[in-house]
Amino acid sequence: MGQCQPMEAATPAQAAPEVTRQEYRDAMARLGAAVNIITTDGPAGRAGFTASAVCSVTDSPPTLLVCLNKGSSASPIVHANGVVCVNTLAGGHEELSNGFGGKLPPAERFALGEWRTAHTGAPMLVGAAVSFDCRIVRTVEVGTHDVLFCEVIGLAAGDAREGLIYFGRRYHALEARAD
Repeated sequence: MGQCQPMEAATPAQAAPEVTRQEYRDAMARLGAAVNIITTDGPAGRAGFTASAVCSVTDSPPTLLVCLNKGSSASPIVHANGVVCVNTLAGGHEELSNGFGGKLPPAERFALGEWRTAHTGAPMLVGAAVSFDCRIVRTVEVGTHDVLFCEVIGLAAGDAREGLIYFGRRYHALEARAD
């Protein structure tokens, strides 16, 4: 693997080289991330999608951010319902991730797993490593995506011994160490 080379400071007349979409996507493939299925249900209907762009914002109030492609079939439904459940996948959930990642029509996705209803009404995956039941409190538009700030109002921790990570454009099960 090549070494990162520091960039020389740019002078005001010098523009930084443009990062292409493909260069950025290739670099992001080197950033391992937990795999999540984001679900919603409510007046606008039921929907879900796979996301790795999820992270903690603060613990007071407990808040996550979730990035949602504005062009996805789930986008208008998520916005209209105003609630989501972030279901962090366990090892062995690759088929579920692929199905919610667009490999299946939206109407068929929920047949892949076992679901219960969270307090918000969003589907909560039975067997998830952890599920965060949330209401969306803020949305920021950035390019092709909306960044959803989601206040966590409920949690369900599973007993999975492995989490599902996406790295190098492949799934990897990450085993928890026994303490």
